[in-house]
Order: sequence, then C-alpha cells, then structure tokens
Amino acid sequence: MQDWLFWAVAGAMTLGVGAVLLQALRRSSAASDDGAALKVYRDQLAEVDRDLARAVITPVEAERVRTEVSRRLLDADKALQAGAPRGGSGSAVPAVAAVALLLGAGLYAYDRLGAPGYTDLPIATRLAMTDQNYRNRPSQDAAEAAAPVPAAVKADPQFTDLMTKLREVLKTRPDDTQGLALLAKNEAQLGNFIASRKAYQHMVEVKGDAASVDDHLGLAQTMIIAAGGFVSPEAEKQLIMVLERDPRNGLARYFSGLMFAQVGRFDRAFALWEPLLREGPADAPWIAPIKAGLQDVADRAGIKYQLPGASKGPNSSDIAAAGQMSAADRQEMIKGMVGQLESRLSTEGGPVEEWVKLINALGVLGEADRAKTAAAQAKAALPDQTAAIDAALVSALETAANPPMGAAAAKGPTAGDVAAAAQMTPEDRQAMIRGMVEQLETRLYSDGGPLDEWVKLISSLRVLGDKDRAKTAYDKATVAFESDGQALARIEAAAAGDSP
Repeated sequence: MQDWLFWAVAGAMTLGVGAVLLQALRRSSAASDDGAALKVYRDQLAEVDRDLARAVITPVEAERVRTEVSRRLLDADKALQAGAPRGGSGSAVPAVAAVALLLGAGLYAYDRLGAPGYTDLPIATRLAMTDQNYRNRPSQDAAEAAAPVPAAVKADPQFTDLMTKLREVLKTRPDDTQGLALLAKNEAQLGNFIASRKAYQHMVEVKGDAASVDDHLGLAQTMIIAAGGFVSPEAEKQLIMVLERDPRNGLARYFSGLMFAQVGRFDRAFALWEPLLREGPADAPWIAPIKAGLQDVADRAGIKYQLPGASKGPNSSDIAAAGQMSAADRQEMIKGMVGQLESRLSTEGGPVEEWVKLINALGVLGEADRAKTAAAQAKAALPDQTAAIDAALVSALETAANPPMGAAAAKGPTAGDVAAAAQMTPEDRQAMIRGMVEQLETRLYSDGGPLDEWVKLISSLRVLGDKDRAKTAYDKATVAFESDGQALARIEAAAAGDSP
C-alpha cells in the first residue's frame, strides 16, 4: 500500500514538473518568435524612410505603411511582454518528447539506484535503533549456540590423553586456578572454545577480587572467540572491568570498538580504533584487524578518512586484469591465491603478519572454519603471538558473519575480492591473476569460446604485459571470427587497448 501511494505521488509530481517544463519551453519558443518579429517590423520602418528619401513612394503612402507596421510592432511587443504563446510558433512534439525523455530517465534512474518504499532514517531514529540493538544483544550462551561449529583440530594422541587426565583431575579439584588456566588454554588449542570459556570463567570467579587485569581481559577474549567473534554483554562487562583499571589497554579498546561496530555505532568504533592505529606499535596484535576494518567503519560512520598505506593493495593493473574475468573465474582466482598462501604457511610456516593476512582473507571469503583452523595452526607455530592471532580471528569471524553489502551485484572485482587480494603479497597476487588468465587461455585454445571471452583474454594479457601471448590470442581470435566484421572490430579494439 505504501509503495502504491509513493508511486502515485511521484507520478503526480512528475506530471506537474513536466507541465511546468513544457510550458516554459513553449513560452521560450514564443518569445523567440516575437523577438524576431519585432526586428522585422523595425527593419520595415527603416526601409519606409529610405524609400521615401529616394522618392520611391509618396509621403501619403509612406505614412500609411508606417501606421500599419507600427500597429503590428505594438502587437508583437505586447505579446512578448505578456509571455503569451502565439499560434503558428511550431510543433510542440519535440518539446513534449524532450520533457518525457528527461522525466522518464529520472524515474528509471531512481528505480535502479533509489530505494522505493524505504522509510526516512533521521539521525535520532538511527541512534534509537542502535541503542535497541545494544540493549537486545544475545547473551553469551545464546551467541555460543548460534556460532558456527569449529573445525576439528587433529591433536597428538599423547596430548589427548593428557587432556583427559586433566579434565578428570579438575572434577575432584574444581577450584584449582592453575589447573583451570591450563585447561582453558589447552581446550582452546583443540578448538573447544566453549569449554575453554567455561574453564576461564570459573577460574576468574574463583579468584574473585584477586583476578588481575590480564585475567579479565583473557576471559573477555575467550568469550568473544567462543561466540564466533560476537561481543556479548558478559564479554563487555569484562572489558569494562579491564578499562576501569587500565584505560589505555589496547586490546580492550579494540574489542570495545568491535562491540560498537556490531551494534551499528560506527562513529564510536572509529573513535576507539583510529587512535589505536596511530599510537601503535606496528606489531601490536590489534593493528592488523584494525587496518582490515577501519576504512569500512569510517565509511559507514560518514567520516572522510583514508586508511594510511591503503594504496598497498592491488594496483590498477591487477584490478583491470581481474575485471576482465567472469564472476566465477574471479572467485576461483581469489580462492586460488588464498589457497596458495594457506598451503605455504601450513607446510613452511611464516611470520605472524602472514598468518594474520591469511586469517583475514579467509574471513573475507566467508571461510570461518578454515580461519579457525589457520588460527589454531598459527598459535601452535607461534605461541608467543597468541594475542595477535586471536584478534585477527575475531575480526575474521565478524567479517565472515557480515559480508560486504552489495558484493554479489558488482560486475568487476567485488569489495570482498579486493579486500582478499589486498591481504596477499604482490608476488602471490600476481601469480593468482596469471593463473586465472592461463586457465581462460587454455580453455579457449582447446575448446574455443564466445567473442566476449576472447576479448577478455586479449585485454588481460595486454594488461599483464605479455605482448607475445596477447598477439597469439589475437591471431587465434581473428581466425575464429574471420567472417564476422563486427567481431573483428572488437578484437582489434581489445588488442589496441580500447575494449570496454
């Protein structure tokens, strides 16, 4: 019903605007005609004076002509002043067509780009909505129940036996804080995040007022990971206790910003994250996830901001080459690149920065389970970098649960594609793009394909600088479409760099 009313009002307004524009065009045309008539009549009066001076006409005839021309001049001037349309000023069809085209284009553009039926969202309403989101957040238990089940982690049989014994011992000594701390740590390594959270929470409860800042921060972090990256009210309570004792605590400020981003208060998230990024240090565990999310937070908050070093992502050639591929090929390209990094780190290991890149990239691709597996592998390889890895995992899980809006509709590389590519080294990214182009090249050479794919191949090879292969593709394409003049023109344009 609301949509019907909207379009009825929009249609009436469109007709009204069209009528005003049409009337203005007609008056403009009429004014132009009357102005020309005035000039003609003035010229006629001057001609009468010249004829009289040459004795071509008598004074009586001159007076009679002057009277008639003057009368017509006055009539034309009155019509011009009144703005009244005059008959015989020409057809109104062009004006009607122009107005109809203009208004039709406006309606079409709104239908495509606008949001018919979408209600107004003033700032007060949006703040009220975010406040409601904040107050109605699910509890820790509810968030854990809704979180994806983590992938199973293969553990050494001896480690599994030790864990079984530890669990049995704690059944008889449930308040042993050292045993609870060890249980929480080892359960997390096995991917049993809920069990880890319960052990950590019981340890903090047993310690009571003696629990340290690190104890409360560790519990908050464990809660967030167990909830799939969600900051529950219980986790927020622990963060508040940390910040009351240590207001400059970087990890607590990062997780607080994450909580605000999750409820829609991107302005507050930015206010917490941007100083953290400036303050550093560069190897702090929260730097990588902040870099991955700060630009999106600023954009959603309506804050004009450019992430430092943002140009280090894919360059214009990378994006241009990726843009030549179909959505399916491009997705395979991104997955292949991430898979290469994942395989290399799993077999050869690497610095924490590369593990963080992998975890974030898997989050962008929606691979939450693989991100958790990568985090577990990273912590096993780099036990002293647990905080940085956990922070990256939290960010990745949040990204996987809330993919970039509108990514599926994009014809070129999506926001997710570019973000995933930005996580790779230039060498990995270049290898990814070349691999995708080679797949297309092999398929076209063996099976052939439509004109659009040949054009994409030639353009991609040209962008990558492979002139010889681009020439080979050009030759094969001209042979395949030698009888189609229009197709040959497109192939020539692609080879010259003018293809769309």
